Amino acid sequence: MDNDKQAIAVRQIKSMTYLGMAVNIGLSVMKVTIGLLAGSLALVADGIHSLSDVATDVAVLLGLHLGSREPDQSHPYGHGRAETFSAVLIALILIVVGGAMIYYATSAIARDETTVPRLAVLVAAVISIAAKEFLYRITQKAAIRSHSPALYANAWHHRSDALSSVAVVIGFISLELGFGHGDQVAAIAVGMMIIWVGVKVIGDAFRELTEAAVDPDTIEHIKEIINSDSSIRHWHKLRTRTVGREVFLDLHILVDPDLKITAAHDIAERLEKTLDKQITRPINITVHIEPDTPELRK
Repeated sequence: MDNDKQAIAVRQIKSMTYLGMAVNIGLSVMKVTIGLLAGSLALVADGIHSLSDVATDVAVLLGLHLGSREPDQSHPYGHGRAETFSAVLIALILIVVGGAMIYYATSAIARDETTVPRLAVLVAAVISIAAKEFLYRITQKAAIRSHSPALYANAWHHRSDALSSVAVVIGFISLELGFGHGDQVAAIAVGMMIIWVGVKVIGDAFRELTEAAVDPDTIEHIKEIINSDSSIRHWHKLRTRTVGREVFLDLHILVDPDLKITAAHDIAERLEKTLDKQITRPINITVHIEPDTPELRK
């Protein structure tokens, strides 16, 4: 695996996570304070959601620390799964937060509690929408570049927070129009959206844990690189999987049977270097060399 790729990815993940943590703390304090003063359950729930983002930021950093450790005797394939498990932890936090929001909102409706619209609630929600949507976009880009499942999950946590603030705005408008439970209904909508995001993140994590292949675009890119080497007469048994941010790849290549072992080895090594250079994410490659004979062309 290219250590430079690893170092760049780690820096990107850390910078995005620290930025998100700072914004989340500020938004949480603002929203909970204004929500309590204005009596807005939706805004208080939104503020708690922002506070839960801080917990997911910590989970990302912890997963990054554990996942970036070098392979050892107990973990010869590295510790990349730690980042996947941190993504699952983030998703579980999302589901719990969403469920709690729905519970408290439905309880308030059952008690026939109503709220009055406050301008400060609208202002806080609009600020949160702008800040969290910005965080979502830059964090998602960094997650795609670094191929980090935990950072991608955290990006969606930012987006869910922005959506929860949108629901607060809708609740405020409903209150202005005379619907006294608009704030609680908005909180329920927020909770459902947050749970949906959590389930989606867990589904993506389980896909990796069940040894699913990498995405089709990456597989096609790998095939193009293999086919571009004229020294490789044929190839088969291409297999891929992911471990955190790293791609594990193995395949069999068929070369001229009359080649010396050193020449065949050079072909395999050249292929490994080309794949490592052209695949944007860290990649771990195993190439099995076979003579190009009819019985081996499977």
